[in-house]
Amino acid sequence: MTSDDDYIYDEETGEWLPASDIAARKADAATVRDSAGNVLADGDQVVLIKDLDVKGAGQTLKRGTLIRSIRLTGDAQEIDCKFDGIKGLVLRAEFVRKR
Repeated sequence: MTSDDDYIYDEETGEWLPASDIAARKADAATVRDSAGNVLADGDQVVLIKDLDVKGAGQTLKRGTLIRSIRLTGDAQEIDCKFDGIKGLVLRAEFVRKR
């Protein structure tokens, strides 16, 4: 457990920062938002807002396609999901809307 008196070296900025600042930054980075600003969570259903060409699959996902049971990847802009015939599909959060 860390207190406000503890400082942690932040590799991104190269500075020693209070532990509370780093914890707040990590909480903000973990928040994934869709194109409308809604917060996404594991298991949510999303709808595509744009036609997307899927690299390597030779397929196009059309606007309005429902994607069920998404998983967050830890990146604030990417979500992992399953779709029929496409393995390892990762979508940018800016191209989906929460259903």
